[in-house]
Amino acid sequence: MSLTKSRTSTISWNRTSREHSFHPFSPLGLILLVASTMNASFAVADEPEAIPATTVDVDTTVRAFGAGGDGVNDDTEAIQNAINAGSTAIRLPRGTYRISKPLIVDLDKVGVTSIVGDGTARIMMTGPGPAIRFVGTHEGTASPKTVKPNVWQNQRMPLVDGIEIIGTHDEADGIEAVRTMKLTISRVVIRQTRHAIHLVDRNRNVILSDCHIYKNHGAGVFLDNVNLHQINLSACHISYNDGGGFVSKGGNVRNIHISGCDIEANVQNVLIDSDGSKYGTAEVSVTGCTIQHSGGPGSANVRFVGASPEGESCWGLVTIANNILSDVETNIDIQKARDVIINGNTISSGYKFNLRVEDSMNVVVGPNVLGRNPPYRDVDTCDNAVLFRNCDGGTVTGLHVHQTLRAEAGIMLDACRRFHVTGCTVLDCANAGIFLKNLEDCLISGNLLRHRDTGDKKWEPMVVVGGREVKIVP
Repeated sequence: MSLTKSRTSTISWNRTSREHSFHPFSPLGLILLVASTMNASFAVADEPEAIPATTVDVDTTVRAFGAGGDGVNDDTEAIQNAINAGSTAIRLPRGTYRISKPLIVDLDKVGVTSIVGDGTARIMMTGPGPAIRFVGTHEGTASPKTVKPNVWQNQRMPLVDGIEIIGTHDEADGIEAVRTMKLTISRVVIRQTRHAIHLVDRNRNVILSDCHIYKNHGAGVFLDNVNLHQINLSACHISYNDGGGFVSKGGNVRNIHISGCDIEANVQNVLIDSDGSKYGTAEVSVTGCTIQHSGGPGSANVRFVGASPEGESCWGLVTIANNILSDVETNIDIQKARDVIINGNTISSGYKFNLRVEDSMNVVVGPNVLGRNPPYRDVDTCDNAVLFRNCDGGTVTGLHVHQTLRAEAGIMLDACRRFHVTGCTVLDCANAGIFLKNLEDCLISGNLLRHRDTGDKKWEPMVVVGGREVKIVP
């Protein structure tokens, strides 16, 4: 049954189909025609060419290409055939997919590609190299004007989601990416590989989230002399990786944001090392993480190493804020950096240093609590020292330092220039509250320095050795 407004009406409504219709030359039709034309003109001006239809149903799984997922037979060829077919979504149902060589996703050839599971699929890499290797062609920056049409068309946001990757070969890696744009890895477990996530050559705009990167004998996330701008690491658990948790060495790296992660027992939990590189690393934020453990020789929770401090070096722009850091040789270690702020952290049980800053400039250290927490090491093994050495330009305010045991003092400044140390509380440190050596043009004011038990030894609140133009105000 249909209800019609009138015989000449341009709009009718059929109760059964609930479909609207209109006459193209009615007023409504003309309005929609004009709007459609305008939209089409905008699309031609602003949008890339239409994405071609895939040749394979996007819901087809790798089983359709012959992958068995039984963990015994080699599924390399079957999964590679699924990738080469340009099926867009490479879906892995429950099972263990044994592969013996890398799955190559040549994005410009196969088009936009994701490799996805529902958390029940495992890829077992039995040969050398990465289990999955994404290859793009992006040579531009992160600026939209440098992204070529073929990158938007065929390569945007390669995605891995909801799978586990394990390695059974000493040189097996997890996921490797080169010249990609907007690589996104989420809800992935990678373990027993060499490097879990390995970024090489050049990449732009990487997001790693909600991943478990566990017990690999290389690095958890490895920025390997890569030209990379913009990487966000969030809500990940990265632990027991022998070569480090998050490691960046060399390259030209900007915009590292690590937030909300648990990173522990990696010896070097976060290592950003620009030594020997021309461009180095800058614009780093480590916020809201728990970073702790393993405590071997040379261990650190956050270690930033710039290159030469000479000239107008840009290695720095570092923020370390609101983290919990403990149980390593040096909790925060800043070397050859500029423009650094460290604020709001709970730092404890540094076997040598809770905080060490050397050969750096323009360093601001705000309120942090630094001391010793009983669960990690005992009083005979934790020094908990705070040291600034050979630094130019610094503000240290509101530090709460307690129980520095064998170092000269709770807070030590050695050969520093233009520093202001104010409003700090230093309690129960074995030898002195503050130790100042060969300072130049510094102001030390308004600090509370106390020691509970002096015993037979006369305890010194402040020790000053050498220096010039140092003003000390109680």
